[in-house]
Amino acid sequence: MSTLMPAIFFGHGNPMITLSKNAYTEAWEKIGRLMSPPKAVLSVSAHWYIARSAVTTSTAPSTIHDFGGFTRELHEVQYPAPGSPELARHIKDLLSPVAVELDNDWGLDHGTWTVLRHLIPKADIPVVQLSIDRTKPAEYHYELAKSLVSLREDGVLVIGSGNIVHNLHAYAWGNNAAKPYDWGVRFENKIREFIRAGDDANVVAFEKLGEDALFSAPTPDHFLPLLYILGLRKESETVSFPVEGFDGGSMSMLTVQVG
Repeated sequence: MSTLMPAIFFGHGNPMITLSKNAYTEAWEKIGRLMSPPKAVLSVSAHWYIARSAVTTSTAPSTIHDFGGFTRELHEVQYPAPGSPELARHIKDLLSPVAVELDNDWGLDHGTWTVLRHLIPKADIPVVQLSIDRTKPAEYHYELAKSLVSLREDGVLVIGSGNIVHNLHAYAWGNNAAKPYDWGVRFENKIREFIRAGDDANVVAFEKLGEDALFSAPTPDHFLPLLYILGLRKESETVSFPVEGFDGGSMSMLTVQVG
């Protein structure tokens, strides 16, 4: 019998976390050690947020440094995991009749590799990315994910990478321990309550949480990967929060693990 892989949303925070040794990265490493080795990884990252659905097909995806203003050391980081054209084509088939492009140009963006360098440090497991179609509403992404449930049964680890609270305008650069904003704490707590209750509909409708949502998720790109993970949850399946905390006052580092 195949092992049902978990599906995990990671609050990935500041890209510099990939060079850090702290409570967050140690928790990511622990998750990687404790889970059964996946056959492959499918990543839904906030940083491949484009006007179409696409899946990566490169056999050797590049490490994309899709940011600026950070250290040379960070720009030199490589995560040389192989890709899997076969898995990409299978994902395209699973999502049919949604039109999904096979993309050989995109590699692994920092939403993916900053987490995987701690989760799977040997970079020896194939990784494929699925884009987030920015032209579609939140409910679309939640429903789309349901077509991918069988991947978990096939030994594929599905990860979502973003942040439930992500406000760069309020971020305290250089002060990782800054006190979190009240609006961010309230918003994260409410989303967590909905998840615990299995109330996915209210998570999908996160924008209805008013000003707290407006400040916490001023753009939906970092929130939407969470919906892919919730969409993969089987009935009555447990959900846990193995990583908690805030970075820079305005980034939730909450990890949500299904299974």
